[in-house]
Amino acid sequence: MVKSITQINSIKNIIKGCIKEDRRSQKELYRVFYAFSIAICTRYANNREDAASIMNEGFYKIFTQIKKFDISKPMEPWIRKIMTNTAIDFYRHNLKFAYTSDISDYEHLGDRYEQIYAKLHYDDLILMIHALSPSYRAVFNLYVIEGYNHEEIAEMLNVSIGTSKSNLFKARAKLAEMVKLAELGTNEKKMNVEE
Repeated sequence: MVKSITQINSIKNIIKGCIKEDRRSQKELYRVFYAFSIAICTRYANNREDAASIMNEGFYKIFTQIKKFDISKPMEPWIRKIMTNTAIDFYRHNLKFAYTSDISDYEHLGDRYEQIYAKLHYDDLILMIHALSPSYRAVFNLYVIEGYNHEEIAEMLNVSIGTSKSNLFKARAKLAEMVKLAELGTNEKKMNVEE
């Protein structure tokens, strides 16, 4: 997202107001970064209500820590990190890893799923990611979307590196299965239309 000098200065003024705990500035910061933040939280949450809770908790952290923010840097990476960490905290607090196992239980199939993901539209992928179990969804988001490695994910989620790898493998397998089912449904609709 390319911003004009006016937009950058406006955001800096909003941040300065937030540092002074000005309610109007806080409301404006929330408004400006709402869509950006809810998109991040939605990837991790089980439903819209959980996403809103995560986002609101994230904004609380932003408002209480904004004095630490370096105003000369872009705001988005800082907000992304806070929202992601808040989502992980929410996940750890509310969910247990009921569906985890170690990678040694499975044969590694490589990255054949990358071709499948390339065919999907963003909204379709998000819906499919939401259908994953919370443990698979968390690892998939952190690894594929946020770019963390398995060592970092294991530390963040308090699991073994093998469990992180296993959950990513299983998430990819389940997503590939969902894509195949979606393709079958699309092909079936095409056949019905042609008949």
